[in-house]
Amino acid sequence: MNNSVLLNGFRFVLLILAQVLIFNNLSFMGSINPFVYVIFFYWYPIKGNRTFFMLISFLLGFIIDIFSDTMALHSIASLTVAYARPVVMRFCFGVNYEFQNFSFKNTTKIQRVAFLALLILIHQVVFFSLEILSFTHILLILKKVFGTGIVTLVLCTLFSSLFSPKTE
Repeated sequence: MNNSVLLNGFRFVLLILAQVLIFNNLSFMGSINPFVYVIFFYWYPIKGNRTFFMLISFLLGFIIDIFSDTMALHSIASLTVAYARPVVMRFCFGVNYEFQNFSFKNTTKIQRVAFLALLILIHQVVFFSLEILSFTHILLILKKVFGTGIVTLVLCTLFSSLFSPKTE
């Protein structure tokens, strides 16, 4: 079996367990609950099968929904991030990512953090907009998006620097 498939499968299971068992039970300042499983969209291989990526993203969100009792909010947000990922990559890395020899090791740290931040921002906007489902509470949505987004970005950046191979 391919080493990349095993690594991504291990990350998939580990992120689900970490989110469900640890991070769903944390609550910073009463309302900030980090969604560290979003780093899966950052770690997934660039040249991977897009259909499989969309399916596995939905499955990731669906499993988190089952354990979090959030009525498909994670599924929709995860599917949206998976769908928007190529556009975000083109925005952050330019057209360079479309070439066969592109890898994260050829990019700057700022580009990688910006890519991760945009993925998190898309996830948070979709998730909290659907959770609150009222644009009259736009300030509450923005508060949750930026509060949770900053904590998630810090944790995901920390995990990325700790658990990514040194060659990336």
